[in-house]
Amino acid sequence: MKVGFIGLGRMGQGMARNLLKSGVPLMVYDVSPAAVETLTKAGAQAATSVAELARQVDVLFTSLPGPVQVEEVVLGPKGVMENMKPGLVLFDLSTSSLALNRRIHAAFSERGASMLDAPVSGGPAGAASGDLALWVGGDKQVFDRHFELLSAMGDKASHVGPIGSGTVAKLSHNVLGYMFLASMAEVFSMAVKAGMDPLDLWEAMWLGMVGKGSPMNSLVNQFLPGKFETPAFALKLAHKDVMLATNMAKELGVPMRLANMTLEEMTEALARGFGEQDSRAYMKLQLERAGVKIAVDPERLKRAVEKANKK
Repeated sequence: MKVGFIGLGRMGQGMARNLLKSGVPLMVYDVSPAAVETLTKAGAQAATSVAELARQVDVLFTSLPGPVQVEEVVLGPKGVMENMKPGLVLFDLSTSSLALNRRIHAAFSERGASMLDAPVSGGPAGAASGDLALWVGGDKQVFDRHFELLSAMGDKASHVGPIGSGTVAKLSHNVLGYMFLASMAEVFSMAVKAGMDPLDLWEAMWLGMVGKGSPMNSLVNQFLPGKFETPAFALKLAHKDVMLATNMAKELGVPMRLANMTLEEMTEALARGFGEQDSRAYMKLQLERAGVKIAVDPERLKRAVEKANKK
């Protein structure tokens, strides 16, 4: 099996090096000659173009800046699809778009080839060390056949669903992370304006529910199973707390856009009669707007939690 790698930037360099370290014969290409030279010194074979590489490999990894570059390299003139060997398997490690993933997958399928989206999370340091999550969407059998190869790059390679699911997971993960940061900026600005030392607040937060575990844990008992009727903490009480916080922010002259939006959601949920339900019951409003229902099977949820706790 001949393996190729296109895109030797800060992420690609580390992943390609780990493939070499695991003994995989690797052909590489990048628009930067210096990046290619670094990998050839580590034992890789250099290709002079995307077309040359595509004609010679059985499995190809692409790690590119974004959808524009992915489309150009894979579907563009003198690109991968025009030159690939029959039966090529492409894992796109880039953070790309769902629509493009599906388009490439459909085009490859018509030619008897396979494309899986496999965006990664862990940053350049994780790419270099192998402490890296790979969220792979696409054919499960193809994923299973290449699991050892994927694991040479990252220790947390997982199949997350049909084509595009890797990208959905990556984009969901990133936007949620930045939403967390935006909300923390609000809260810390309010506390500092109130006269509290930011480090004292940080240390205090660690002692409460926010600091005791991942926010993902707060989804397990109510949101994912879709059961809000028996409250761990009633919505009417949570609404009171958020209202007090936003009132304090007003007194301090601190704008709290995200907190005010949250209060509006909770107020609407109270008006809908959710006050005696769990404090997370206001989350149902967004599900209604999106036209989706979430009610995970309890046994499946239990297995997922046990698996997550082992990692």
